[in-house]
Amino acid sequence: MEKRGIKTAAQNRKAFHDYFVEDRYEAGIELFGTEVKSIRGGALNLKDSYCQTKDGELFCYNLHISPYEQGNIFNKDPDRPKRLLMHKREIRRLHALQKQDGYALIPLSVYFKDSRVKVELGLCRGKKNYDKRAAVAQRDAKREMDRAMREKNRE
Repeated sequence: MEKRGIKTAAQNRKAFHDYFVEDRYEAGIELFGTEVKSIRGGALNLKDSYCQTKDGELFCYNLHISPYEQGNIFNKDPDRPKRLLMHKREIRRLHALQKQDGYALIPLSVYFKDSRVKVELGLCRGKKNYDKRAAVAQRDAKREMDRAMREKNRE
């Protein structure tokens, strides 16, 4: 995803293991200066983060941004809920979709678009254990096929 002006800061690989990603959205995120500096240094964790609507606003929970080393008194709580910036009708539509059974809004990646920090949200449906096992088996089979093709091409 390295286009002009886009630099990925972090990805949530666990989300692709635990969920089927149905749709993707882009949202801005409301941050303080030291948090942006910390993200530039790559000090953030998306592992168990999720999004919810509250009073017509969209918030991201458990998005851990480590305190900036030189930030001293300006550092904020690393686990505070962060407000996501989207149009009101988009938030309402996502809230309606999220209320449906089994859907969740999960941050998939955080990236810089020019100088702004953006969050890629995924409208996700949870995977069952047998789905996860099937995905692992499929990935392993593909890896074996690729390996066999490489070996055959070397001969």
